[in-house]
Amino acid sequence: MISKFSEIIDKPIPVLVDFYAEWCGPCQVMSPILKEVKDQLNDIVSIVKINVDKNQELSGKYQVRGVPTFLIFKKGQLVWRQSGIVKKEELINIINKFS
Repeated sequence: MISKFSEIIDKPIPVLVDFYAEWCGPCQVMSPILKEVKDQLNDIVSIVKINVDKNQELSGKYQVRGVPTFLIFKKGQLVWRQSGIVKKEELINIINKFS
């Protein structure tokens, strides 16, 4: 999974990675927000959801201690990170900053 993940994040557009868990309430709150962000920004962002329970090695590599945790990569480099609920407008502004 980690080698495939490297390919996924190595894009010229920002890649927003959502580390989540199915049992996590705040993660469920973020799901429709992420859909709205994708619908609004369309091709200028890629959004990837990573289930921490099914991808413990990847979660460990990026030291994900709580969910949801969001990371933005650009050309394979980590450029932004935050845990917890993030408002749609804030996410859009952050992604635009890196696009």
